[in-house]
Amino acid sequence: MKKIVLFGAGKIGRSFIGQLFATSGFEVVFVDIIEPVINGLNLLNEYKVVIKSSQPDFIIRVGNVRGIMGNDKGKVSEELSDCDIAAISVGQKALPQVIPVLAEGLLLRYKRHGKKPLDIILAENMHNADQFVRNILYDLLGSNYPLNDLVGLVETSIGKMVPIMSREEQEKDPLLVYAEPYNTLILDKKAFKNPIPEVKGLAPKENIKAWVDRKSHIHNFGHAAAAYAGFIDDPSVIYLADILKISSVKKFTRSAMLQSASVLMRKYPGEFTITDLSDHIDDLLFRFENRALGDTVYRVGCDLKRKLHRNDRILSPLVDGIQLGCQTDKIVQTFKYGLLFRGKDENGNMLPGDEEFSESLSEKGISYVLTEICGLNVIDDIKIINSIIKKNFVKKYSGYLSTGKL
Repeated sequence: MKKIVLFGAGKIGRSFIGQLFATSGFEVVFVDIIEPVINGLNLLNEYKVVIKSSQPDFIIRVGNVRGIMGNDKGKVSEELSDCDIAAISVGQKALPQVIPVLAEGLLLRYKRHGKKPLDIILAENMHNADQFVRNILYDLLGSNYPLNDLVGLVETSIGKMVPIMSREEQEKDPLLVYAEPYNTLILDKKAFKNPIPEVKGLAPKENIKAWVDRKSHIHNFGHAAAAYAGFIDDPSVIYLADILKISSVKKFTRSAMLQSASVLMRKYPGEFTITDLSDHIDDLLFRFENRALGDTVYRVGCDLKRKLHRNDRILSPLVDGIQLGCQTDKIVQTFKYGLLFRGKDENGNMLPGDEEFSESLSEKGISYVLTEICGLNVIDDIKIINSIIKKNFVKKYSGYLSTGKL
Protein backbone atom coordinates (compact mmCIF):
# COMPACT_ATOMS: atom_id res chain seq x y z
CA MET A 1 0.00 0.00 0.00
CA LYS A 2 1.29 3.45 -0.89
CA LYS A 3 1.66 5.95 1.94
CA ILE A 4 1.10 9.68 2.33
CA VAL A 5 2.42 11.59 5.34
CA LEU A 6 -0.01 14.43 5.99
CA PHE A 7 0.92 17.29 8.32
CA GLY A 8 -2.34 18.56 9.78
CA ALA A 9 -5.29 16.45 10.95
CA GLY A 10 -7.63 19.42 10.97
CA LYS A 11 -10.81 19.95 8.99
CA ILE A 12 -9.24 20.24 5.53
CA GLY A 13 -6.65 17.59 6.32
CA ARG A 14 -9.25 14.99 7.28
CA SER A 15 -12.27 15.98 5.18
CA PHE A 16 -10.36 16.69 1.99
CA ILE A 17 -6.73 15.60 1.56
CA GLY A 18 -6.93 12.56 3.82
CA GLN A 19 -10.27 11.48 2.40
CA LEU A 20 -9.08 11.75 -1.23
CA PHE A 21 -5.93 9.70 -0.70
CA ALA A 22 -7.41 7.11 1.67
CA THR A 23 -10.35 6.37 -0.61
CA SER A 24 -7.90 5.95 -3.51
CA GLY A 25 -5.94 3.23 -1.71
CA PHE A 26 -3.26 5.14 0.21
CA GLU A 27 -2.39 4.67 3.85
CA VAL A 28 -2.67 8.11 5.46
CA VAL A 29 -0.29 8.94 8.30
CA PHE A 30 -1.45 12.13 10.01
CA VAL A 31 1.03 14.33 11.89
CA ASP A 32 -0.53 16.71 14.40
CA ILE A 33 -0.13 18.11 17.90
CA ILE A 34 -3.72 17.47 19.04
CA GLU A 35 -3.31 14.39 21.23
CA PRO A 36 -6.99 13.25 21.37
CA VAL A 37 -7.13 13.24 17.57
CA ILE A 38 -3.87 11.30 17.17
CA ASN A 39 -4.88 8.82 19.89
CA GLY A 40 -8.26 8.34 18.27
CA LEU A 41 -6.77 7.72 14.84
CA ASN A 42 -4.44 5.06 16.27
CA LEU A 43 -7.22 3.42 18.26
CA LEU A 44 -9.79 3.19 15.48
CA ASN A 45 -7.69 3.50 12.30
CA GLU A 46 -10.64 5.28 10.73
CA TYR A 47 -12.82 8.37 11.04
CA LYS A 48 -16.13 9.59 9.65
CA VAL A 49 -16.80 12.46 7.24
CA VAL A 50 -20.41 13.68 7.25
CA ILE A 51 -21.36 15.20 3.89
CA LYS A 52 -23.63 18.21 4.40
CA SER A 53 -25.77 19.62 1.60
CA SER A 54 -29.38 20.29 0.68
CA GLN A 55 -29.76 16.52 0.46
CA PRO A 56 -29.93 14.22 3.51
CA ASP A 57 -26.58 13.75 5.28
CA PHE A 58 -24.50 10.73 4.38
CA ILE A 59 -21.36 9.40 5.99
CA ILE A 60 -18.06 8.40 4.42
CA ARG A 61 -15.88 6.13 6.53
CA VAL A 62 -12.20 6.89 5.89
CA GLY A 63 -9.97 3.94 6.79
CA ASN A 64 -6.29 2.99 6.55
CA VAL A 65 -5.30 5.92 8.76
CA ARG A 66 -3.07 6.39 11.79
CA GLY A 67 -1.36 9.28 13.53
CA ILE A 68 1.92 10.55 14.95
CA MET A 69 2.41 13.40 17.39
CA GLY A 70 4.13 16.30 15.68
CA ASN A 71 6.70 16.68 18.45
CA ASP A 72 7.96 13.12 17.94
CA LYS A 73 10.51 14.16 15.34
CA GLY A 74 12.15 10.75 15.18
CA LYS A 75 8.95 8.95 14.19
CA VAL A 76 7.96 11.67 11.75
CA SER A 77 11.37 11.44 10.08
CA GLU A 78 11.04 7.66 9.83
CA GLU A 79 7.68 7.96 8.07
CA LEU A 80 8.97 10.62 5.68
CA SER A 81 12.04 8.58 4.82
CA ASP A 82 10.03 5.93 2.98
CA CYS A 83 6.65 7.51 2.12
CA ASP A 84 5.41 7.92 -1.43
CA ILE A 85 4.16 11.48 -1.06
CA ALA A 86 3.60 14.11 1.64
CA ALA A 87 1.20 16.98 2.19
CA ILE A 88 0.88 19.99 4.49
CA SER A 89 -2.43 21.43 5.68
CA VAL A 90 -1.72 23.37 8.86
CA GLY A 91 -2.37 27.03 8.01
CA GLN A 92 0.16 29.71 7.21
CA LYS A 93 0.87 30.63 10.83
CA ALA A 94 1.91 27.07 11.71
CA LEU A 95 4.08 26.49 8.64
CA PRO A 96 7.31 27.76 10.27
CA GLN A 97 6.86 25.17 13.04
CA VAL A 98 6.23 22.29 10.62
CA ILE A 99 9.01 22.90 8.09
CA PRO A 100 11.95 22.12 10.46
CA VAL A 101 10.39 18.71 11.21
CA LEU A 102 9.93 18.18 7.49
CA ALA A 103 13.58 19.10 6.88
CA GLU A 104 14.81 16.45 9.33
CA GLY A 105 12.76 13.83 7.49
CA LEU A 106 14.16 14.92 4.13
CA LEU A 107 17.73 14.60 5.43
CA LEU A 108 17.06 11.09 6.75
CA ARG A 109 15.44 10.14 3.44
CA TYR A 110 18.49 11.43 1.56
CA LYS A 111 20.85 9.54 3.86
CA ARG A 112 18.98 6.25 3.45
CA HIS A 113 17.76 6.37 -0.14
CA GLY A 114 19.94 8.90 -1.93
CA LYS A 115 18.25 10.72 -4.75
CA LYS A 116 14.70 9.54 -4.12
CA PRO A 117 12.44 12.55 -4.77
CA LEU A 118 9.54 13.48 -2.53
CA ASP A 119 6.56 15.52 -3.69
CA ILE A 120 4.90 17.66 -1.02
CA ILE A 121 1.37 18.94 -1.65
CA LEU A 122 1.00 22.39 -0.08
CA ALA A 123 -2.70 22.45 0.80
CA GLU A 124 -2.56 26.04 1.99
CA ASN A 125 -4.55 28.98 0.65
CA MET A 126 -1.63 31.35 0.18
CA HIS A 127 0.08 32.92 -2.80
CA ASN A 128 3.56 31.61 -3.60
CA ALA A 129 3.39 28.90 -0.94
CA ASP A 130 6.05 26.95 -2.84
CA GLN A 131 8.57 29.79 -2.63
CA PHE A 132 7.77 30.40 1.05
CA VAL A 133 8.48 26.77 1.95
CA ARG A 134 11.47 26.51 -0.38
CA ASN A 135 13.21 29.50 1.21
CA ILE A 136 12.91 28.04 4.71
CA LEU A 137 13.95 24.55 3.58
CA TYR A 138 16.99 25.93 1.81
CA ASP A 139 18.17 27.63 5.00
CA LEU A 140 17.60 24.47 7.04
CA LEU A 141 19.00 21.90 4.61
CA GLY A 142 22.00 23.88 3.42
CA SER A 143 23.47 24.33 -0.04
CA ASN A 144 24.79 20.75 -0.23
CA TYR A 145 21.28 19.29 -0.25
CA PRO A 146 19.88 19.09 -3.84
CA LEU A 147 16.57 20.68 -2.91
CA ASN A 148 15.39 21.55 -6.41
CA ASP A 149 16.08 18.01 -7.65
CA LEU A 150 14.65 16.03 -4.76
CA VAL A 151 11.65 18.01 -3.49
CA GLY A 152 8.56 18.86 -5.49
CA LEU A 153 6.69 21.69 -3.78
CA VAL A 154 3.19 21.42 -5.22
CA GLU A 155 1.03 24.52 -4.88
CA THR A 156 -2.73 24.07 -4.70
CA SER A 157 -5.95 26.03 -4.91
CA ILE A 158 -8.22 24.90 -2.06
CA GLY A 159 -11.88 25.47 -2.88
CA LYS A 160 -13.35 23.07 -0.32
CA MET A 161 -15.63 24.66 2.30
CA VAL A 162 -16.05 22.97 5.66
CA PRO A 163 -19.33 23.31 7.61
CA ILE A 164 -19.17 24.69 11.12
CA MET A 165 -19.44 22.14 13.94
CA SER A 166 -20.62 22.96 17.44
CA ARG A 167 -18.26 22.49 20.37
CA GLU A 168 -20.53 19.76 21.73
CA GLU A 169 -20.28 17.80 18.47
CA GLN A 170 -16.49 18.12 18.39
CA GLU A 171 -16.15 17.01 22.01
CA LYS A 172 -18.47 14.06 21.48
CA ASP A 173 -16.34 12.69 18.63
CA PRO A 174 -12.98 14.45 18.08
CA LEU A 175 -12.46 12.53 14.82
CA LEU A 176 -15.79 13.43 13.24
CA VAL A 177 -15.64 16.12 10.56
CA TYR A 178 -18.26 17.75 8.34
CA ALA A 179 -17.70 18.53 4.67
CA GLU A 180 -19.54 19.81 1.63
CA PRO A 181 -19.78 17.46 -1.38
CA TYR A 182 -17.21 19.41 -3.45
CA ASN A 183 -14.04 17.31 -3.67
CA THR A 184 -11.72 18.66 -6.39
CA LEU A 185 -8.09 19.43 -5.51
CA ILE A 186 -6.49 21.77 -8.05
CA LEU A 187 -2.70 21.50 -7.98
CA ASP A 188 0.46 22.39 -9.89
CA LYS A 189 1.12 19.80 -12.59
CA LYS A 190 4.63 21.08 -13.29
CA ALA A 191 5.87 20.84 -9.69
CA PHE A 192 5.82 17.04 -9.36
CA LYS A 193 9.16 15.22 -9.39
CA ASN A 194 7.45 11.81 -9.46
CA PRO A 195 4.48 10.70 -11.57
CA ILE A 196 1.26 12.35 -10.40
CA PRO A 197 -0.52 9.86 -8.13
CA GLU A 198 -3.67 8.19 -9.40
CA VAL A 199 -6.05 9.73 -6.90
CA LYS A 200 -9.65 10.53 -7.79
CA GLY A 201 -10.32 14.25 -7.33
CA LEU A 202 -6.85 15.56 -8.24
CA ALA A 203 -6.99 18.19 -10.99
CA PRO A 204 -3.43 19.06 -12.15
CA LYS A 205 -3.07 22.40 -13.96
CA GLU A 206 -0.26 23.74 -16.15
CA ASN A 207 -0.57 27.33 -14.89
CA ILE A 208 -1.27 27.05 -11.18
CA LYS A 209 -0.85 30.81 -10.63
CA ALA A 210 -3.93 31.40 -12.77
CA TRP A 211 -5.94 28.92 -10.72
CA VAL A 212 -4.75 30.32 -7.40
CA ASP A 213 -5.93 33.72 -8.66
CA ARG A 214 -9.22 32.16 -9.75
CA LYS A 215 -9.80 31.14 -6.10
CA SER A 216 -9.03 34.67 -4.87
CA HIS A 217 -10.63 36.67 -7.70
CA ILE A 218 -13.86 34.67 -7.88
CA HIS A 219 -14.44 32.39 -4.87
CA ASN A 220 -13.05 34.65 -2.12
CA PHE A 221 -14.22 37.77 -3.91
CA GLY A 222 -17.74 36.37 -4.32
CA HIS A 223 -17.88 35.48 -0.64
CA ALA A 224 -16.95 39.06 0.24
CA ALA A 225 -19.36 40.60 -2.27
CA ALA A 226 -22.29 38.63 -0.85
CA ALA A 227 -21.44 39.39 2.77
CA TYR A 228 -20.78 43.10 2.28
CA ALA A 229 -23.68 43.81 -0.08
CA GLY A 230 -25.96 41.70 2.09
CA PHE A 231 -24.97 43.52 5.27
CA ILE A 232 -25.77 46.87 3.64
CA ASP A 233 -29.15 45.54 2.53
CA ASP A 234 -30.11 43.94 5.85
CA PRO A 235 -27.64 43.91 8.79
CA SER A 236 -29.93 41.62 10.79
CA VAL A 237 -29.48 38.54 8.55
CA ILE A 238 -27.15 36.02 10.19
CA TYR A 239 -26.44 33.35 7.57
CA LEU A 240 -24.86 33.83 4.16
CA ALA A 241 -27.31 31.36 2.65
CA ASP A 242 -30.20 33.59 3.76
CA ILE A 243 -28.48 36.74 2.48
CA LEU A 244 -28.36 35.20 -0.99
CA LYS A 245 -32.12 34.65 -0.90
CA ILE A 246 -32.42 38.44 -1.27
CA SER A 247 -32.68 38.75 -5.06
CA SER A 248 -30.97 42.15 -5.31
CA VAL A 249 -28.00 40.91 -3.26
CA LYS A 250 -27.63 37.75 -5.31
CA LYS A 251 -27.92 39.69 -8.55
CA PHE A 252 -25.24 42.18 -7.47
CA THR A 253 -22.96 39.40 -6.21
CA ARG A 254 -23.18 37.47 -9.47
CA SER A 255 -22.57 40.55 -11.63
CA ALA A 256 -19.58 41.56 -9.48
CA MET A 257 -18.15 38.04 -9.72
CA LEU A 258 -18.57 38.09 -13.50
CA GLN A 259 -16.72 41.40 -13.64
CA SER A 260 -13.86 39.95 -11.61
CA ALA A 261 -13.90 36.90 -13.90
CA SER A 262 -13.43 39.20 -16.90
CA VAL A 263 -10.34 40.61 -15.21
CA LEU A 264 -9.03 37.08 -14.70
CA MET A 265 -9.55 36.25 -18.37
CA ARG A 266 -7.69 39.38 -19.45
CA LYS A 267 -4.83 38.59 -17.04
CA TYR A 268 -4.47 34.99 -18.24
CA PRO A 269 -5.48 34.92 -21.91
CA GLY A 270 -6.47 31.49 -23.14
CA GLU A 271 -6.53 29.89 -19.69
CA PHE A 272 -10.28 30.29 -19.07
CA THR A 273 -13.43 30.74 -21.11
CA ILE A 274 -16.37 32.90 -20.10
CA THR A 275 -18.59 29.80 -20.21
CA ASP A 276 -16.32 27.91 -17.81
CA LEU A 277 -16.10 30.86 -15.41
CA SER A 278 -19.84 31.58 -15.58
CA ASP A 279 -20.56 27.94 -14.75
CA HIS A 280 -18.03 28.14 -11.92
CA ILE A 281 -19.73 31.26 -10.54
CA ASP A 282 -23.17 29.66 -10.64
CA ASP A 283 -21.80 26.55 -8.93
CA LEU A 284 -20.19 28.70 -6.22
CA LEU A 285 -23.41 30.61 -5.61
CA PHE A 286 -25.24 27.30 -5.31
CA ARG A 287 -22.64 26.15 -2.78
CA PHE A 288 -22.75 29.46 -0.89
CA GLU A 289 -26.50 28.88 -0.50
CA ASN A 290 -25.89 25.56 1.23
CA ARG A 291 -27.34 26.39 4.64
CA ALA A 292 -25.84 23.22 6.06
CA LEU A 293 -22.46 24.98 5.90
CA GLY A 294 -23.64 27.23 8.72
CA ASP A 295 -21.58 30.08 7.26
CA THR A 296 -22.43 33.44 8.81
CA VAL A 297 -22.23 36.88 7.26
CA TYR A 298 -19.99 37.83 10.17
CA ARG A 299 -17.46 35.07 9.54
CA VAL A 300 -17.34 35.62 5.79
CA GLY A 301 -17.05 39.39 6.09
CA CYS A 302 -14.94 40.04 9.20
CA ASP A 303 -11.18 40.70 9.36
CA LEU A 304 -11.31 43.87 7.27
CA LYS A 305 -7.62 44.70 7.62
CA ARG A 306 -6.80 41.51 5.75
CA LYS A 307 -9.74 41.18 3.38
CA LEU A 308 -9.66 44.82 2.25
CA HIS A 309 -5.89 44.87 1.77
CA ARG A 310 -4.30 45.52 -1.60
CA ASN A 311 -3.09 41.92 -1.89
CA ASP A 312 -6.38 40.25 -1.00
CA ARG A 313 -9.71 39.31 -2.56
CA ILE A 314 -11.15 42.69 -3.63
CA LEU A 315 -8.32 45.10 -4.24
CA SER A 316 -6.21 42.47 -6.01
CA PRO A 317 -8.67 42.00 -8.91
CA LEU A 318 -9.36 45.74 -8.82
CA VAL A 319 -5.66 46.57 -9.24
CA ASP A 320 -5.40 44.00 -12.04
CA GLY A 321 -8.56 45.35 -13.68
CA ILE A 322 -7.40 48.97 -13.63
CA GLN A 323 -4.01 48.01 -15.06
CA LEU A 324 -5.60 45.89 -17.80
CA GLY A 325 -8.27 48.44 -18.72
CA CYS A 326 -11.24 46.36 -17.60
CA GLN A 327 -14.60 47.55 -16.34
CA THR A 328 -14.40 47.52 -12.54
CA ASP A 329 -17.34 49.53 -11.18
CA LYS A 330 -18.91 46.49 -9.45
CA ILE A 331 -15.58 45.57 -7.86
CA VAL A 332 -15.20 49.14 -6.62
CA GLN A 333 -18.71 49.03 -5.20
CA THR A 334 -17.92 45.77 -3.40
CA PHE A 335 -14.93 47.43 -1.76
CA LYS A 336 -17.03 50.41 -0.70
CA TYR A 337 -19.55 48.07 0.87
CA GLY A 338 -16.66 46.40 2.67
CA LEU A 339 -15.62 49.72 4.18
CA LEU A 340 -19.07 49.95 5.74
CA PHE A 341 -19.16 46.40 7.10
CA ARG A 342 -19.89 46.30 10.84
CA GLY A 343 -20.77 42.63 11.26
CA LYS A 344 -21.06 41.21 14.78
CA ASP A 345 -20.73 37.70 16.16
CA GLU A 346 -23.39 35.74 18.06
CA ASN A 347 -22.52 37.69 21.21
CA GLY A 348 -23.02 41.05 19.52
CA ASN A 349 -19.30 41.86 19.27
CA MET A 350 -17.29 43.06 16.32
CA LEU A 351 -13.87 41.56 15.68
CA PRO A 352 -11.44 43.82 17.63
CA GLY A 353 -9.44 44.53 14.49
CA ASP A 354 -12.61 45.56 12.68
CA GLU A 355 -13.47 47.98 15.49
CA GLU A 356 -10.02 49.54 15.08
CA PHE A 357 -10.54 49.68 11.31
CA SER A 358 -13.89 51.46 11.74
CA GLU A 359 -12.45 53.89 14.28
CA SER A 360 -9.63 54.77 11.88
CA LEU A 361 -12.16 55.37 9.14
CA SER A 362 -14.22 57.65 11.38
CA GLU A 363 -11.35 59.55 12.98
CA LYS A 364 -8.65 59.65 10.30
CA GLY A 365 -10.68 59.42 7.12
CA ILE A 366 -10.91 57.28 4.02
CA SER A 367 -7.60 58.46 2.50
CA TYR A 368 -5.70 57.36 5.60
CA VAL A 369 -7.39 53.94 5.64
CA LEU A 370 -6.78 53.34 1.95
CA THR A 371 -3.07 54.13 2.12
CA GLU A 372 -2.01 53.22 5.66
CA ILE A 373 -4.20 50.17 6.31
CA CYS A 374 -5.29 48.84 2.92
CA GLY A 375 -1.84 49.33 1.39
CA LEU A 376 -2.72 51.45 -1.65
CA ASN A 377 0.03 53.70 -2.98
CA VAL A 378 -0.95 57.33 -3.40
CA ILE A 379 0.99 57.52 -6.68
CA ASP A 380 0.73 54.08 -8.28
CA ASP A 381 -2.88 53.47 -7.23
CA ILE A 382 -4.28 56.97 -7.67
CA LYS A 383 -6.95 55.79 -10.13
CA ILE A 384 -8.25 53.29 -7.61
CA ILE A 385 -8.16 55.79 -4.77
CA ASN A 386 -10.07 58.34 -6.86
CA SER A 387 -12.67 55.74 -7.84
CA ILE A 388 -13.35 55.07 -4.15
CA ILE A 389 -13.19 58.60 -2.77
CA LYS A 390 -16.12 60.31 -4.41
CA LYS A 391 -18.42 62.93 -2.95
CA ASN A 392 -21.51 60.79 -3.21
CA PHE A 393 -19.83 57.92 -1.36
CA VAL A 394 -18.41 60.20 1.33
CA LYS A 395 -21.87 61.63 1.85
CA LYS A 396 -23.47 58.20 2.04
CA TYR A 397 -20.71 56.99 4.32
CA SER A 398 -21.15 59.91 6.72
CA GLY A 399 -24.87 59.29 6.87
CA TYR A 400 -24.37 55.60 7.47
CA LEU A 401 -22.14 56.27 10.45
CA SER A 402 -24.74 58.42 12.10
CA THR A 403 -27.90 56.47 11.23
CA GLY A 404 -26.78 52.96 10.36
CA LYS A 405 -28.68 53.20 7.07
CA LEU A 406 -27.70 54.22 3.57
